[in-house]
Amino acid sequence: MLTSRIHRYIIKEISVPALLSLLIFTCVLLMGKIPRIAELIINKGVPAAQILQLFSYLLPTFLTITIPLSFLLGILLAFGRLSADSEFIALKASGVSLYNLVKPVFVLAIFFCLLTAWITISIEPASKAAFRAKLFKIAASSASVSIKPRVFNDKFEGIVLHIREMDENRKIMQNVFISDERERKTPATIIAQQGRFISRPDQYRLTLRLTDGTIHRHSKQGENSTYQIIRFSNYDINLDLGTQLGSRHKHRQKAGELSWKELNGAIVKASSDKTRHNLQAEKYERVVIAFAPIVLLLVGIPLGLQSNRSGKGSGFALALVIFLVYYVLLNLANTIAEKGVLPAAVILWLPNLCFLLGGFWSLHSTAMEKPLRLVQFSRWLIRQLKSRTDKTGENL
Repeated sequence: MLTSRIHRYIIKEISVPALLSLLIFTCVLLMGKIPRIAELIINKGVPAAQILQLFSYLLPTFLTITIPLSFLLGILLAFGRLSADSEFIALKASGVSLYNLVKPVFVLAIFFCLLTAWITISIEPASKAAFRAKLFKIAASSASVSIKPRVFNDKFEGIVLHIREMDENRKIMQNVFISDERERKTPATIIAQQGRFISRPDQYRLTLRLTDGTIHRHSKQGENSTYQIIRFSNYDINLDLGTQLGSRHKHRQKAGELSWKELNGAIVKASSDKTRHNLQAEKYERVVIAFAPIVLLLVGIPLGLQSNRSGKGSGFALALVIFLVYYVLLNLANTIAEKGVLPAAVILWLPNLCFLLGGFWSLHSTAMEKPLRLVQFSRWLIRQLKSRTDKTGENL
């Protein structure tokens, strides 16, 4: 009865700060996207409902980062308070070992692992694809709406468009004039009787279809100069919406947007080693990230118990540094896997393996009441910085 009550107490002490941290960190990351979203509202007049929809598509990408980080901070704050208030000493005196306290934390870690795995494998790819499709739809709609009669339009890269009239009901442009400089060596001037936009969301492509016109090309290479006139009944121009979307999106679906089944199929059908390595890195990274809560659990408990003896702030800062190191190593492993230097199934698991071994050693050392060298080094570093700051203040 006493053990179950202690376990519930530990779960509560971790869950409350973890949920608050999750909310704060997610909001902070979302705020980083506000300038780009504000541009959509101001320049393109996107309704608030669509803006909220875009934010909802961004959430899963951020949650894969904020869930492990929030869980780590929850552990750090909970066990740091147990250490600072001497509750951990009281529990040990009552016969409750550190390994017994790990059990409820491990249950929470399993829950966060399953939640992260569900997001990385299923939810995040679908949300990325939905976000890009929605952004394309907004950009395509804005591009077609922004075309005004008797006004030169240069929203599309390398193209200047001018129309004389617009049939608002049928969305057909009359007397179209286009200056096409996408090919620097052979610029073209296109004149057509009619034109209309055709949106192709499945290919992330906006096509301008022209009817009854001519293409005038002037090419000059050295001393030779040619002038070419081509007449057409129908002519399609694929427009680049890169500047409208905020980045240069490729028309093919990205690896991060593929579902688990599509990703496995793409690996089998990969046309080159480079493509296969990229897809394999994406696949194993989704699985590896899901185990981050367990990895950080083994590191967070010893740090929470030992670092907070010298102050709560030191343990908090140290945990953030270790979290950053973990993700830097993971990104480094992903880069190596994409280049094919080592198999993705091996290299991407190395950061988790290193942190697991280090976590088990730290947990065992803490259970045996041995000080952690990393914590001792951080205390020494803080003392050195503090003493130098004090000396600088005295000299001033």
